[in-house]
Amino acid sequence: MNASTRSKVIAILQEGVTNELGAVIQYLWHHYQAEGIYSPKIKDTFEEFSVEEMEHLEKISERIVALGGEPATKLPPVKKGGDLKQMIQDDLDLELGAAKMYAEHIPQLAKLGDTTSRLMLEKILADEEKHIMEFEIMLSKIRKK
Repeated sequence: MNASTRSKVIAILQEGVTNELGAVIQYLWHHYQAEGIYSPKIKDTFEEFSVEEMEHLEKISERIVALGGEPATKLPPVKKGGDLKQMIQDDLDLELGAAKMYAEHIPQLAKLGDTTSRLMLEKILADEEKHIMEFEIMLSKIRKK
């Protein structure tokens, strides 16, 4: 991979690092703050998803380092507060944004010829889609009550 391509790949991956950092913090914050009748299971889910986002962060960061870059430390805005329903909606919105971002990054990486990064993001996208489904189910259950 030439230097120009490497630089473009690192820039794409940095967006993922920033997103994952924000997700880790937001989900942990919601884990600590969640209250209500439905909160025990949902609190556990916030924590579980935070760990999964940390794993994404680690994979992307390791790839950046392998390419000769330094992972970003910039944090995006973190949504905190509100009731349990609002927390879930905020987290769903975060996941929808991440899925859209990764869906855009995957073909860009394919075009740049970076199969390793592309495959990594495809696996991460599958996790994000699982999170979206879980948050949508949680919201539908809360709305029915």
